[in-house]
Amino acid sequence: MKTIKRSIALVLAMILTLAMSVTVFAEGEGAKKTFTITVNEAKAGHTYEAYQILKGDLSKSQTTLSNVDWGTGIKADKQTNLAKDVKTYVEKLSGMNSSDLKAEAQKIASALSTTVAGSVSVAQDNAKTEITGLEPGYYLIKDKDSSLTGDEAYTEYILNIVADTTITPKTDVPSVEKKVKDTNDTTGDTTEWQDSADYDIGDVVPFQLTATLPANVESYKSYYLKFDDTLSQGLDFNEGTVTVKLGDKDVTSFFTTNYDAAGKKLTFTCDNILAEGFEAKNGDKVVVEYNATLNENAVIGSKGNPNKVKLEFSNNPNNGGEGDKGETPEDTVIVFTYKVVINKVNEKNEALDGAEFTLYKKIKGEADKEIKAVISGDKNDVFTFSGLDDGDYVLKETKTPDSYNTAKDIAFTITADHSIVSDAPELKSLSGDKVTGNITLKADKAEGSLSTPVQNFKGSVLPSTGGAGRVAIYVIGAILVVGGGIVLVTKKRVK
Repeated sequence: MKTIKRSIALVLAMILTLAMSVTVFAEGEGAKKTFTITVNEAKAGHTYEAYQILKGDLSKSQTTLSNVDWGTGIKADKQTNLAKDVKTYVEKLSGMNSSDLKAEAQKIASALSTTVAGSVSVAQDNAKTEITGLEPGYYLIKDKDSSLTGDEAYTEYILNIVADTTITPKTDVPSVEKKVKDTNDTTGDTTEWQDSADYDIGDVVPFQLTATLPANVESYKSYYLKFDDTLSQGLDFNEGTVTVKLGDKDVTSFFTTNYDAAGKKLTFTCDNILAEGFEAKNGDKVVVEYNATLNENAVIGSKGNPNKVKLEFSNNPNNGGEGDKGETPEDTVIVFTYKVVINKVNEKNEALDGAEFTLYKKIKGEADKEIKAVISGDKNDVFTFSGLDDGDYVLKETKTPDSYNTAKDIAFTITADHSIVSDAPELKSLSGDKVTGNITLKADKAEGSLSTPVQNFKGSVLPSTGGAGRVAIYVIGAILVVGGGIVLVTKKRVK
């Protein structure tokens, strides 16, 4: 009996082992292998889709597709547009160079069905990104239509035989920056291009816009580029000052300049920077320079007068650069200007009317620049000199209140520190120093002001006509007359 039980157990074990072997065989030999595409350097915000163009059996070397037929990614009624014979079409694709493949990819894209074989959405730059579960075949990999906004660009179409493989999307966007130069009139020094400056109202301010083109701009058939520049209300664009260069080449004539004075909108537009004569290359820089004048609407103080630029650009290399557009983030520079406030007071520090002041700025190699004051209120006891740059100044009292002594000239220097390189330029400090005279300039950075009281003192008091002084003269005269008479009488008596 024990021998029978052992025999039955052995048979059952053999049956179970055989059943497991059959299952393993079915999974190993009967199941169809699927593949994974790893997207290298994937960009956040992109959704990559894979469309099966052709299907078939992949060789052991994973380089040859046999038993080929049309895949699920091509519309049935569009297949003959690509090729009458699917087998010869595979041979055609295999023999194409990169330029021909790019053109063929655009042709294939126009025949795509709505069946996506696999896709992946990217949440983080350069994170591991895979399109999985793909059967053997020839695939077109692309960005999902209408999926991009802002400063992104669509990747170029990728054609690839699917095995476990890694692809790198070819996509890039331009960047833009705006700069300004700063000049100190007193020293005559001018800075390099930077992110902030300060100027007097009425000064001409130079600006520069630089677009760095994408690394794949030459893969476009046509490339649209537009500088969208916004001036503050405190700046007026100077017509006729625009130059545009590609390296050393002047390409100003390729751009159209438009200026909306009311909205302070300024644009420089080129429909195709790849056109003959322009012929921009991958990674080139396009540089626009122009001038504007700081006007009486300029904001005084730390808020300054911000100026912004952004680019509008072609962002789809797969349709020849036409249609789809992207936008870069804005880049900002700020122009600052300041003011000096003089409070006229008497020896008791009480407000005093009747004075006039003129401010002179020291200009290197030129005569001093005269700056008139704006008088605050009905009385001329507060004088405001608005829209001043840094530099050396002299304040002169050009009219003195009646019966007061004229104040001595006051020399001082406006010194400002503002961001030279910054995504958010700011006024860091403001001061009035190197002062001659018995005053102290009080700085208010937010208001952009330097203020001080200037005293006048009364002159010496002279005798008034018919007053006590005249009486004193009469008394002294009478004493002298009487004294003279006494001297004469005394002399006669002596004789």
